[in-house]
Amino acid sequence: MSEIPAKATESEDPSDGARNQTAKGAAAPGDAMWQSSPPGSMYDYIKVAAFSIGPGGLVDQWSLRAEQLFGIPAARAVGMDPIEAFIDPDLRERGQRKMAEILDGREWTGVVPFRMPDRPDGARGTDGLAEVYVMPTRTAEGERAAVCIVVDVRTLRRIETDLAASQAIFGQSPFGFLLIDTNLRVRRANQRFASVFGGSPDEHRGRDVHDYLPRGEAERVSATLRRVLETGEPVTDMHITGNVPGSEERRHWSVNLYRVHSGSGRPIGVGWLATDVTARRAAAREAAAARRNLALLNQAGARIGNSLDLETTARELLDVVVPGFCDLATVDLYQGLLTGDETPPGMADGSAELRRVAVASAVADAPQFGSTEAVSVGAVHHFPFNSPCANALRTARPRYVPPEEGSLVQSTLAVPMVAHDTVVGLVRFARTKGSEPFGERDRDLAVELAARAAVCIDNARLYRREHERALILQRSLLPPGDPEASGLDIACRYLPGNAATEVGGDWFDVIELPGHRTALVVGDVMGRGLRAAVAMGELRTAVRTLALLDLEPAEVLSALDEIARGLGTPGGIQQATRTARQPRDADLSEVYLATCVYAVYDSVTRRCTFANAGHLPPVLVEPGEPALMLDVPPGMPLGVGGEPFEEVEVELPEGALLALYTDGLVESRDHPLDEGLHAFVGALTDPTRPLEDVCDHVLNTLDTHHGEDDIALLMARVQGLPAESVGDWTLPREPRSVGRAREHARAQLLGWGLDALVDTTELLVSELVTNALRYGEGEIRLRLLLDRTLVCEVWDGGLVQPRRRRARDTDEGGRGLQLVQLLSAAWGSRRTPRGKTVWFELPLPGADAALTDPAEALLSLF
Repeated sequence: MSEIPAKATESEDPSDGARNQTAKGAAAPGDAMWQSSPPGSMYDYIKVAAFSIGPGGLVDQWSLRAEQLFGIPAARAVGMDPIEAFIDPDLRERGQRKMAEILDGREWTGVVPFRMPDRPDGARGTDGLAEVYVMPTRTAEGERAAVCIVVDVRTLRRIETDLAASQAIFGQSPFGFLLIDTNLRVRRANQRFASVFGGSPDEHRGRDVHDYLPRGEAERVSATLRRVLETGEPVTDMHITGNVPGSEERRHWSVNLYRVHSGSGRPIGVGWLATDVTARRAAAREAAAARRNLALLNQAGARIGNSLDLETTARELLDVVVPGFCDLATVDLYQGLLTGDETPPGMADGSAELRRVAVASAVADAPQFGSTEAVSVGAVHHFPFNSPCANALRTARPRYVPPEEGSLVQSTLAVPMVAHDTVVGLVRFARTKGSEPFGERDRDLAVELAARAAVCIDNARLYRREHERALILQRSLLPPGDPEASGLDIACRYLPGNAATEVGGDWFDVIELPGHRTALVVGDVMGRGLRAAVAMGELRTAVRTLALLDLEPAEVLSALDEIARGLGTPGGIQQATRTARQPRDADLSEVYLATCVYAVYDSVTRRCTFANAGHLPPVLVEPGEPALMLDVPPGMPLGVGGEPFEEVEVELPEGALLALYTDGLVESRDHPLDEGLHAFVGALTDPTRPLEDVCDHVLNTLDTHHGEDDIALLMARVQGLPAESVGDWTLPREPRSVGRAREHARAQLLGWGLDALVDTTELLVSELVTNALRYGEGEIRLRLLLDRTLVCEVWDGGLVQPRRRRARDTDEGGRGLQLVQLLSAAWGSRRTPRGKTVWFELPLPGADAALTDPAEALLSLF
């Protein structure tokens, strides 16, 4: 028993003993074998227990490790039979035989199942498995005894599993593992780390971070390792940059550092776990670039195309891309497309003329594109046939433009602007030196930006073309020049909406009627664009046709209402009338509505008859009186149908001013209708001024530059026909009235100094009075009117309208109206409240129209 200490030592941990020796001072050379060396003794992990058995087979010594393993203090264990205390009853007989063999001097090693003795409190002891090594000994008296060394098998198995797992993790890990010692040198490296930096894992032992990283990066990493070793605070996801042997590519790693301890808790180094994140960093950069590009596209979608103006849209594109995408940019559009030519020459091969519509630069005092580029905004130019820009226009594909030597620009993209498979222009993006050159992703983004802008520009171009065509159509349907009317001084204005609004359906007209009467018309078709302009043209044509029929104003509007309803129906007016009572879902896009004021002015009586179809009221300014709005009943708009229209007759004093207008003059978003009407009435203060000045004053006073709607303004000053220019006689219904009519006509014409018209007038008056006697009723009225032309009217009470027919050679009559047509400039008939009026018109001597010789006219009838 002399080999085993008689009592348990104060410390069973060898490492603790080593630390105690180190604390006391350096150990003697002979004691060096008892010192622990990093990473520590295996006994720090395996708690080995020992006890001895005396000659009687009973425990006579019990170590502290035995107390920890079995949970039985030495005072209780000494004197116990280990077989009876720890072995299961079924195995005790075999255990006794083994004990006898051991006491006979035989060594034995084996795995023994055991059970802890029951606790003093009655709790059953736990089962275990121990690996036992028994060595026979002798006491001082020479008796046989034994020393038993016991290791818990379960602890061994756990350590084996942990070692195997650690080895597998360390050796098979796809990450680079390093164990760096307290001197910041590599103690151990795994295969993954060695495969990246070359060599075998053992060849990396003893190296430090300066052998792998650039100096600055190595110093930073060394300081971090030292801090982790001193403080024990781990570092996660530390990014380091370097190169691997044999490659110039910069690599990026994410490193996790943590302090490693021995089984006794002593720091032995730093664990290094590295992951190559080069691809992840590249993917992150790609994702960031994609997010930037997406944000740029979103910005382009929000900012480009807010206007229907070509130049504004081009500038919006450059505002988006400079400086967010490039440093310089220009936009060139085909000159022919801007002027309305759909296929300008040279468009197919890229040699057609282009106009520079926008330029943007983020570099101060920098040329646009090289030293040869000198095209200003608004200038017309073309690219050389073999240039990359011309090639991009021909092929509709983007092209890289090589930089000029000595130029500030280092990378240029020429991207065609393609909309609806048509190239409309070219946009060039350039980056100066110091910026990253364009890549494939940049090229795709540039194509997308150019395509979006091209669609907006093409829409603006198409809108401009439609706007101009509608404006041309609308202007062609309005009265050309300054209209003239008998007994009226006329002035008019028409202002279309601006380029941002479509053309409206406003119109006005001045129509000369028989008897020196004049029809004044102002209307407004609801809606905008070419459709409204075409509808306005149809209604204006219908108004002129109905006016020539000499219908009353209310009748004209009733007929217009039917026509307006027929415009939206494929079958026309009759189909609209048949389907009016049938319930159906109305297509609002096919509904034509319009407002209109129709007035007929008689220059002889100075009386004006008004009818209104939902339009704003006319304004009358009498001399010396304030302006006022006439109380004309506003009927329903044209196209609604079902409601009659009322007429109002007003006598206009000499020199009075009459104004007809559309809502664009008096209404806008900023000015409500009532406010605009009040301002309009207030602007008409002096009716004696020239009408052109009055129109200009009204337009300058009111807010007419908003461009939200078309504006039509028609102003007329009353200048009635003087009494000395009118000859009016009533004739009895008898044959002698024909001769009296000729006498009255001759005398009146001679009094007016129209001797050249006497013979023709006498002949035609004789024909019309004769027809009134033969086919008419009631008394006959003869009236001569002198103004710009000579008008002769014959009135009677008959309702039958005269009809001209072709007389045969053998007929004695039927040639009167033919003669009237041959000798007069115009003739016709109209209904009156008490019958009808037949009239003819002759040009005055000296006018452009030459008089027809009565003799030749008579001979031409035969």
